[in-house]
Amino acid sequence: MVRDIERRDFLKGVSVAGIAGLAGCTGGGGDGTETSTPTDGGGGDDMTETDSGGGGMSRDNPVRVGVLMPETGDLSSVGVPIRDGALLPAVQLEGETDFTIETQVADTQTDPQAGISAAENLVNSGFPAITGPASSGVNLQVTRQVLIPSGVVGCSPSSTSPNVTTLEDNDLIFRTPPSDALQGQVIAQVGSDELDASTAATMYVNNDYGQALSDAFGESFSGEVANAVSFEKEQPSYTSRLETALQNDPDMLVVIGYPASGIQLFRDYYNDFDSGVDIVVTDGLKDPELPGEVGSNMSNVIGTAPTAAGPGREFFTNLYQEEYGSEPGVFTSQAYDATAVLILANVAAGENTGTAIRDNLRAVANPEGEQYGPESLADAVAAVAAGEEINYVGASSPVDFDENGDMQAVTYEIFGFTSDGVETQRTIDFGG
Repeated sequence: MVRDIERRDFLKGVSVAGIAGLAGCTGGGGDGTETSTPTDGGGGDDMTETDSGGGGMSRDNPVRVGVLMPETGDLSSVGVPIRDGALLPAVQLEGETDFTIETQVADTQTDPQAGISAAENLVNSGFPAITGPASSGVNLQVTRQVLIPSGVVGCSPSSTSPNVTTLEDNDLIFRTPPSDALQGQVIAQVGSDELDASTAATMYVNNDYGQALSDAFGESFSGEVANAVSFEKEQPSYTSRLETALQNDPDMLVVIGYPASGIQLFRDYYNDFDSGVDIVVTDGLKDPELPGEVGSNMSNVIGTAPTAAGPGREFFTNLYQEEYGSEPGVFTSQAYDATAVLILANVAAGENTGTAIRDNLRAVANPEGEQYGPESLADAVAAVAAGEEINYVGASSPVDFDENGDMQAVTYEIFGFTSDGVETQRTIDFGG
């Protein structure tokens, strides 16, 4: 049985370098879309502006939040729902507050250079705060090359690399998911306790996300990691990489990647290899469409991912379903929370500058103050505008930022694939 992981347990299982990591969380050409709320169920292709009354920030000084997500590329199948979650607070607040709220969506294409260009577009369009980017491989380059030099706040809902924690970021970079330094320990514990594995191999996408999570697992696993094999995204075949990873018949295989590559990787696996080995995938592969695309029930595969366990989870789930007609997916609640706290910090700041928003993020998100959640977001905006102290508690977690912009309390799920998509099997709590 998987037990709850407390901070003291976590730190004992991480190397000195890992502990140091935990001490820390573009000229685009007008291809983004700007709107106070998305008018097409999440894509936001039309530009509109809604001013719902007086008070607070005026039409000349609106609340502005950019959304930087992978709408195309390897991560698009999960990136689009994450984008929708990020836009949902603005949808919810339309007509419910005295503020104009502007959002603009830009596509990273799951590519660092495209992400840099898209981020520059948002910065040049005057957005002082951005929900995103999504993947760590894009996030680290975008934050270093665009957001930090421009003094723009970034709050990623899904960038989990431990390297985000230690960025020299002038306190501008935050995130609502946990670090993969923790997920590596969760996977190691699942392998040892649930799968009774004493040997393992990893296959990881060749970027910051894949490398860091593979390393974090290796540092925490009590057995032997026989092979750690990197792979490139969206290749026509992964057979040779699988052969290398599965040499010496490891008890378990950890696969760290994204859906578009995962489809081909698992097709090759089930076509060419013994399907009896236990496989653990990570959050990047939590896609309900994966078994159907692969052509297998994937019964030998389980996964780990940060999950929604905040006080506002049920309200968020219902709101997402009503707006988009589908179930929220991985990191969608974290995206909602990221945008919600950026809106509240912007209102508290009273101006559209990254440093002012940065200086108010912990004030609206962390204790002390009266608690407000997703169900009372409009009331939270009004309270902040009136100068009251608030404590936003979210859909994904309590959303308490530590000194490095990382979450202080999170929950992981262990999931499996079913004919209907994915199913949570159990959860693991981590609290500071």
